[in-house]
Amino acid sequence: MLPLTEALIRACFVNASAKERNNLVLPDLDLAWQHLDYLGWRDRKDPNLGYVVAELDGSPVGVVLRQAERTPRARAQCSWCEDVQLPNDVVFFSARRSGKAGRNGDTLGTLVCSNFECSVNVRRTPPLAYVGFDTDAERRRRIVALGENVRAFVSRVRAE
Repeated sequence: MLPLTEALIRACFVNASAKERNNLVLPDLDLAWQHLDYLGWRDRKDPNLGYVVAELDGSPVGVVLRQAERTPRARAQCSWCEDVQLPNDVVFFSARRSGKAGRNGDTLGTLVCSNFECSVNVRRTPPLAYVGFDTDAERRRRIVALGENVRAFVSRVRAE
């Protein structure tokens, strides 16, 4: 992911009002950007809010997420990193759609790592599935799949 500035981040949210964009609590932007497939963080003031910024067509697109009040009963799998050996919790987030659909109350939901650890998860060496299993190829496949999954979700939120 290309490094982002505070101004770029605030301007890119497609499902937030101008007031919500101005009130965003931003994360520390001193990050290892080359190891991020998307930028995701939780709001320090309101832990039920999460924010995701992904690159679509060469531009950052941000989405505000709200965590559901209840957690899944069983151990859930993240829809983005699809990690089966999660070292972290997975929660259900919903996002208000952009434009008229969002103003009418239309939302989309997804199961995601609670603190957006997906980029770390897909870069871990996967377990050996069978003799001769190519763990490096699987890790590369997982990195590509994560990017596709995040971009697909953000695109669906942005679609009008």
